[in-house]
Amino acid sequence: MKFGVTLPYGAGVAADPEWLRSFVAAAESSGFESVYVVEHVVMVSAHDERYPYAESGKVPLASDCPIADPLDVLAFLAATTSKIRLGTSVLVAPLHHPLVLAKRLATIDQLSGGRLIAGLGVGWMREEMESVGVDFATRGRRTDELIEAVRVAWADSPASYRGEFFSFAGTNTFPKPIQTPGVPIHIGGHSSAAAKRAGRLGDGFVPLGLHGADLAKALGEMREAAERAGRDPDAIEVSLRGSLTAIDHEAIDALRAMGAHRVILSPATADLDQLAEHLWAVNALMGLVD
Repeated sequence: MKFGVTLPYGAGVAADPEWLRSFVAAAESSGFESVYVVEHVVMVSAHDERYPYAESGKVPLASDCPIADPLDVLAFLAATTSKIRLGTSVLVAPLHHPLVLAKRLATIDQLSGGRLIAGLGVGWMREEMESVGVDFATRGRRTDELIEAVRVAWADSPASYRGEFFSFAGTNTFPKPIQTPGVPIHIGGHSSAAAKRAGRLGDGFVPLGLHGADLAKALGEMREAAERAGRDPDAIEVSLRGSLTAIDHEAIDALRAMGAHRVILSPATADLDQLAEHLWAVNALMGLVD
């Protein structure tokens, strides 16, 4: 079992370089395998779409919450760390052009020595997409194309792709990722479509906001989609979520029984001393490092 950790975005520290440096150094030294950042290009004061990961349906972040560009943050962390993997959970895929994203991901993979994990999701906030001219209704098809086109850009030189939303021909993009055949792409989401997309196209699956029977259903849909696509469902890495302060052997056993390869834990504080205690408590529980 591998352990990752997210940033406490609600605390307003996720754009503070000294805080980032200290927190991720503590995670790395205590044996955590990965750290994850999120993406929102804009926040809005009110949103019509239901936020799917809270019972209230409202995103639990203020509209002025400082959510720094996730890939810039990971480039910064690549220079301040040496072992911990650097992940997005998740990028809002429809906001990106595949050639630009392929370049940025490959660059961070090079800078980090091959430590990047690219988590992608279709997004839930209509207002965010409309503010940058993206049709909310087509975000699923757009994400499928983006994944295909990014992989073409990494694999081929020159590279060509023709789709509904993206087309290019005779392009060369370097550097290529260190990881082969490319940066692993993990699909995040809560819907049946996300589970099936992970099975068809993902190197990993991050079922967000799902528990019990709903989680079991999503994992089953992922596996069925993989088999229909001629892929090995056991090769698709499953990352489940948990709380940094509510993890114990019973919880780990339950997550492992659901098929988790990795547990991504969310902190409840930004206090660095408390965070260090919580990180090392997981190390003591699981024996991550001596």
